[in-house]
Amino acid sequence: MGQGHGWEGAVLKLLRAKDFVLTVTGTERVTEHYRRVHLTDGGMLAATGVHPTMWVRLWFEAAGKPHQRAYTLVDPDPAAGTFSLEFALHDGHASDWARAAEPGDTIEATVHGTAFTDPDPVPSHILAVGDPASLPALNSLLAALPSAPATIWFETPTEGTGAAQADGTDGLPFRLDPTRHDVRPVPREDAGARLLTQVRTDAPALLRHAHTPYVWIACDTTTTRSLSAFFRKELGVPKQHVHALGYWRP
Repeated sequence: MGQGHGWEGAVLKLLRAKDFVLTVTGTERVTEHYRRVHLTDGGMLAATGVHPTMWVRLWFEAAGKPHQRAYTLVDPDPAAGTFSLEFALHDGHASDWARAAEPGDTIEATVHGTAFTDPDPVPSHILAVGDPASLPALNSLLAALPSAPATIWFETPTEGTGAAQADGTDGLPFRLDPTRHDVRPVPREDAGARLLTQVRTDAPALLRHAHTPYVWIACDTTTTRSLSAFFRKELGVPKQHVHALGYWRP
């Protein structure tokens, strides 16, 4: 399959990436702008195993050219060979595919580069920054670290309702424990500047009470880089306690 994926696919082949064909078994409308697609794995999970925040590259075609995007697995079941993917819908090839997906449709996927390392020591507090695109990975992270309390700054679309901005959920499939997880919704404004300001305001006081913090940042690439530098250089959080990955480009 890599031969049909252009130079990116050729490079992944050289890196011993594994290719699979996924088949759609059903879809769910979570919200107007969020969709869940259920799939069989084509033998993928048996071959690769499963770990928290695991993701795959999906291949979409547009104008005869391949495009790949990464998505986190939701509820992977190796015994059944199934999992789901959740799509924050906007303009783009992946969103177009998710909107139109029907049972029996297939899509090619590549597994390479996905990994998860348990924080060491176990975090006394998680400080997480995310948005709808990284919500599946955020849910997976919180499930993998069930004993740690978490403060979550969650960037919401500016068109969200007042109620959505009040509780941060907006009907999205959060998997939260209200006794341990504090969600702080931040409407997206000024290309992420409001989120950056809010985190910079809140984080110092939280870190004063966290002897082993773990910082997890997964939003747009520019904001992610700025926040990673803030935690590491200005607040002095050790590099090994900061995980930062840009999930999309504005």
